[in-house]
Amino acid sequence: MSAPEDIREIVRRRYAEAATRSAAGDHEEAHVVEASCCLPAPTATTDLQDPAVETSCCGPAPVALTDKRGRVVFGAELYGGEAEGATDDAVAASLGCGVPTAVADLHPGEVVLDLGSGAGADVLISARRVSPGGRVLGLDMTQEMLELARRNAAAAGVDNVEFLKGYLEDIPLPDGSVDVVISNCVINLAADKNVVLAEAARVLRLGGRLAFSDVIADEDMDEMTKADMAEWTGCVAGALTDAEFTQALTNAGFTDIQIRPTHRVHTHAQAAIIRASR
Repeated sequence: MSAPEDIREIVRRRYAEAATRSAAGDHEEAHVVEASCCLPAPTATTDLQDPAVETSCCGPAPVALTDKRGRVVFGAELYGGEAEGATDDAVAASLGCGVPTAVADLHPGEVVLDLGSGAGADVLISARRVSPGGRVLGLDMTQEMLELARRNAAAAGVDNVEFLKGYLEDIPLPDGSVDVVISNCVINLAADKNVVLAEAARVLRLGGRLAFSDVIADEDMDEMTKADMAEWTGCVAGALTDAEFTQALTNAGFTDIQIRPTHRVHTHAQAAIIRASR
């Protein structure tokens, strides 16, 4: 097993390249470079329910955004009517597997932290909902993503957002400084989820809440998938099972934990909405 810093660097390189391509307006190629392991590589007609289907994560394989039945399982189209406040470019660059802002129940005046904010779509959506009086902080370790997000925020004309460079395992914010923590298909990329969730709990005020979209591994995920380092840059090998995620949240001090599957994204995993209170 590679060290956490090796996992982090592999993830950073893949997402930096995706950000660079998105910044150039090539959103389709950005998704190819990222080569998400949430999805089978060959075509948009691949049946994600077929256990014989596997992903291609070691090279720039095309990413299918819909399954055989035409259902969207990944990317910008998941936002639907929930994208108000974000620019088209920010949404188009999304590498997420859900829409955390749809269940975060945001209110004016609240402070929101987006872990792994990427191109900034969820930050911009949140900024509109917490206005007036609220603000949104986006945290990302990839300089290229931060630059892209700041450009998208400027295009959106919002003044209540800030993008910070840092790691999920060491959030550069004081204790009890935010009301809500959101994240979109990022926690699975962290090498130590327990540390990440403990940090999320630390920066949340008592009574605060989290709303994540993320990938939940099936209980019977095979060891080969878990061991495939290339898949750390997608969303399979690093994903926790429902029971593991629940335990990690409990250990971090969260209560009222809800994990609700939304759609299958891989032979061995499905997307889910994860909610909890501090």
